[in-house]
Amino acid sequence: MDMNRRSFFRVSGAAVMGSSLVALGFSPTAALAETRQFKLARATETRNTCPYCSVGCGIIMYSLGDKAKNVTSEIVHIEGDPDHPVNRGTLCPKGAGLLDFVHSPNRLKYPEIREAGSKEWKRVSWDEAMNRFVKLLKADRDANFIATNADGKTVNRWLSTGMICASASSNESGYITHKAMRSTGMLAFDNQARV
Repeated sequence: MDMNRRSFFRVSGAAVMGSSLVALGFSPTAALAETRQFKLARATETRNTCPYCSVGCGIIMYSLGDKAKNVTSEIVHIEGDPDHPVNRGTLCPKGAGLLDFVHSPNRLKYPEIREAGSKEWKRVSWDEAMNRFVKLLKADRDANFIATNADGKTVNRWLSTGMICASASSNESGYITHKAMRSTGMLAFDNQARV
């Protein structure tokens, strides 16, 4: 080590000053001995299902927030659920990257409509989107509903519209969705697991 007289005095002075502070009771030992806080200690744990494929892996999402009214908590960590019977705590690469998906600036969070002939998407409210969706479905069903076949037998079919659902939902919600869509006469009904 190349040290001249000036740098020697600088290092010696710093050492003397540090040891003097320790002798006066300003020891950093107590501060260094404190244990680090676990980053998820104050987080709220929420169990959910991975939204990607049809496997339906269980995930645990950890969020931080004060739970005040109209305040959205921020998701800070996502991991596999070790108690879930499907994945037992493991996640595929897509599932392991869910945190990036949640915080992506390109993630669509609100309904958008592109009118016929337009090149731009327009943001609309959830009420407007649902009303438009229901009106278009009703108009299509009224125009294309088949009550009887050529022999006069009641068939109650709606063949011009189909529905594809997420297969990562529970059996109960899948059953209710299936019954609701079949009650409209819709025959083209499938879920993501078969795509």
